[in-house]
Amino acid sequence: MRISTRFFAAASIAALSLFAGAAMAEGEKLIIGTEGAYPPFNNLESDGTLVGFDIDIAKALCDEMKVTCEFVTQDWDGIIPALQAKKFDAIIASMSITPERKEKVDFTDKYYNTGPAIAVPKDSPITDVAGLKGKTIGAQSSTTHANFAEKAFADSELKLYPTTDEYKLDLEGGRIDAAIDDVVVLSEWVKSDAGACCKILTALTPDIEIHGPGAGIAVRKGETALAEKFNAAIKAIRANGKYKEINDKYFDFDVYGE
Repeated sequence: MRISTRFFAAASIAALSLFAGAAMAEGEKLIIGTEGAYPPFNNLESDGTLVGFDIDIAKALCDEMKVTCEFVTQDWDGIIPALQAKKFDAIIASMSITPERKEKVDFTDKYYNTGPAIAVPKDSPITDVAGLKGKTIGAQSSTTHANFAEKAFADSELKLYPTTDEYKLDLEGGRIDAAIDDVVVLSEWVKSDAGACCKILTALTPDIEIHGPGAGIAVRKGETALAEKFNAAIKAIRANGKYKEINDKYFDFDVYGE
């Protein structure tokens, strides 16, 4: 990774000026869709503030493009249909670039790339991936990690959840045996008080056919001008040091990947 109760916009939806695919004028408004439930990449705080790597990167890209950006949060399962319905202009929500998704939306180049991992309770008897046979693995639905688990752990039971919060609660409560997600998401969680119950069992090698080349920004089909504006901005913040500044705020390694 990403609710109607968490739906949030920086301005009234009725006032949103949606981008139609033409070249952007300086100062134009751009509406960014995100999940708001996938820390440390994007998360909606109790006071309505959106925080995280995705959010800071989005703001930096908008500054580089000299456009005004506002954010809308949306359930992960419905985020692509919401983009297609023009509720926002682009998705910046740790969305992996996959062939299946490319049938529905267009993508920019990647803006980061990290692999999957497995987390288990600290007192779990499972010591390696072979021990997952016959066990229940939790994953967020409609994600590359769920698809990967279905393929890689076919002899395990896969249990799907709307958000990461639900599988974390079930893992902590012993209702599932393991969880699969992005290695950064799980690593940050187990280091926090909320994830003190659990540990990383192992990082996993990504399956390029499932995980794709990394996380990109999704735009509506055919909106190549907007995608190219984002691509130019990604290159610019990588070159001018802004990307590294944001990266180092959250991570002790280069999340951009190879």
